[in-house]
Amino acid sequence: MDGTAERPGTESGMASEDGFDDEALLARTRAAPVLAGPLPHLDPAAVPDAPGPLFAEWLDEALVAGVPEPHVMTLSTAAADGTPSARVLILRGIDTAGCAYDFAADSRSSKGRDLAANPRAALTWYWPALGRQIRMAGRVDVLDRDAAARDFLGRGARARAAAFAGTTSTPLSGPGEYDEALRAARDLVAAEPDRVPDTHTVYRLRAQEAEFWQADPARFHVRVRYTRRPAPQGWTCGLLWP
Repeated sequence: MDGTAERPGTESGMASEDGFDDEALLARTRAAPVLAGPLPHLDPAAVPDAPGPLFAEWLDEALVAGVPEPHVMTLSTAAADGTPSARVLILRGIDTAGCAYDFAADSRSSKGRDLAANPRAALTWYWPALGRQIRMAGRVDVLDRDAAARDFLGRGARARAAAFAGTTSTPLSGPGEYDEALRAARDLVAAEPDRVPDTHTVYRLRAQEAEFWQADPARFHVRVRYTRRPAPQGWTCGLLWP
C-alpha cells in the first residue's frame, strides 16, 4: 500500500462504520460561521508594557460582555517523555503585577504527575464572542499548604465531597462505584468540614511568554507577543504575523 488509499467506508457520500458521513460532517463544520463580528479592536500601539494589565483588562471586558465562563481555561502539560496532554479547568488566582495565574489539581492526577516531572505548562483562554485568545507559558510552582486549604475550603460542600470520592484519573468500574464513594465522601465532609485532602494542590504558572490575539472579520488579526526579560528588565513586546 502507498498510504494514499481511503479508509473503507469513508468515501465521499458514504457513511463510515460508526454511521457518520465524514465528508458531509466536515462540510457542515466548515460552513459554520466563524469570527462573524462585530468584534472589538486592539490597537498594538496602545497596549501596556507588560501583559498582566492587558490580561486583567480583557478578562474584565469579557465579564462585562457576559462571555460564558470566561475564567475557564485550557491547561497544557507534558509528561517526562514529552507526551502532551490538555484539559479544561478554572482560574483560581491572579497576580496582575507578576503575570502569574493559579489553578488547582490533585497531585495524583495526570496533570499533577506531569507537573512533578516537567514543571512547565501553558494556559489558553478563548472567548469566541469577542474573537479573543490569550496564551501564557512558563514555569509552574507549587504553592504552600495554606493556599491549598484556602482554595479547597472556599468551595461548596458538594465540590469538596467530590474531591474525596475516589482518585482522580484512575479507572472507574461504573456509576455505582462512584455513587457509593460519593455517599461516603459526603458523610466525611459533614463530619469533618475543615478537612483538606493531602493531595489537593494549588499551582502557580508564572508567565515567561504571553500572547494576545484579537480576531478581525476581515482576517487582519492582531497578534501581540510579550517575552519576559531577566529581572529587573521587564518585558519585550512586539507584533507577530497572524
